[in-house]
Amino acid sequence: MATKKEKGPSMIETFQEFKETKNIDRTTLVSVLEESFRNVIAKMFGSDENYDVIVNPDKGDFEIHRNRIVVADGEVKDENKEISLTEAQKIEPDYEVGEEVSEEVDFQKFGRRAILNLRQTLASKILELEHDSLYQKYKDKVGQIVSGEVYQMWKREVLLIDDEGNELHLPKAEQIPSDSYRKGETLRAIVKEVQNENNNPRIILSRTSPLFLERMLEAEVPEINDGLITIRRIARMPGERAKVAVESYDDRIDPVGACVGVKGSRVHGIVRELCNENIDVINYSSNTQLFIQRALAPAKVTSITLNPEEHKAEVYLQPEEVSLAIGKGGLNIKLASMLTEYTIDVFRVVNEADADEDIYLDEFADEIDQWIIDSIKAIGLDTAKQVLNAPREMLIEKADLEEETVDHVLEVLKAEFE
Repeated sequence: MATKKEKGPSMIETFQEFKETKNIDRTTLVSVLEESFRNVIAKMFGSDENYDVIVNPDKGDFEIHRNRIVVADGEVKDENKEISLTEAQKIEPDYEVGEEVSEEVDFQKFGRRAILNLRQTLASKILELEHDSLYQKYKDKVGQIVSGEVYQMWKREVLLIDDEGNELHLPKAEQIPSDSYRKGETLRAIVKEVQNENNNPRIILSRTSPLFLERMLEAEVPEINDGLITIRRIARMPGERAKVAVESYDDRIDPVGACVGVKGSRVHGIVRELCNENIDVINYSSNTQLFIQRALAPAKVTSITLNPEEHKAEVYLQPEEVSLAIGKGGLNIKLASMLTEYTIDVFRVVNEADADEDIYLDEFADEIDQWIIDSIKAIGLDTAKQVLNAPREMLIEKADLEEETVDHVLEVLKAEFE
């Protein structure tokens, strides 16, 4: 038969594990330990109501007392709740029938299975509490920046570990395309959401969210943190370029200058963190035309025609400004559209002398297929010079034509005026 000393270490070990449990307050821990003991007792004897359980997790010890009623010899019907007079008097000679006997029970004597059962019950309840605690902790951090150490890299996500050993997930879709990772390095990201399926928290991070850039600007620019400057809108193409619209209610503060800093000192660290993502900071305006004009910088706009109902804007520029407005790969105009929430179409300004010499597209039916002419006319371009003054990208996307087809059309039209 195993002695108390032999089985003791497993109980001490059990307590030690849960004494060091993180994120759980002492009162809750005592309650969980007591409930776990009671569950095991109830499983063994069918009831725990006649047991007193006293837990002291600080010292790593506990006491269990069983209370039984003294009955006459031979009348014990439930050994868990009753004790014969003879057995009771072995504990204390002066016990009488009807009195209550309280005696300390050695949990070790319940056997190895009871100890394993207790450990499993405790582990399950502690894990449940830890999950609840983790969920609440990170639920309150949604929208905030957190740091984690890169622990594992997979094709679809990167796993990070926070200071307390909790797992944080950075999915591929939330990674900046040019991000590179090394195991052990510290990475910053924003808490995008906390999923909690089957009480199993999964913390999702993001480095592509506009909110990530917003929180970093708040950290770097004291005037934003103090409420003197407001970030009104942010548009990002992660890792490539971003546009930020800011506003100040104090005329003495230049919001753009304050955000950029002397020689770009305030945004330099953010640009580096975002894999050299260029950040354009502009003044916000409630005047839509002015806001669109600023959003298309560095291009200089000649005039703008708005259609507020459909959130569309036709922007007219001098020919040399068109490529600046569109930007490399159409990046500038895409960001301007995202920032202003308007679909922006760019047109070259045509002077009257050129317009007088214009030719209707139908005149080119012998060189250009009629269906192609109809497709171009469908987007509002009726003459040769209107087509030549429209951006090539617009002809491809809006008229839904192949690049080779558009290039052929432009070549035919240009030849007419050369």
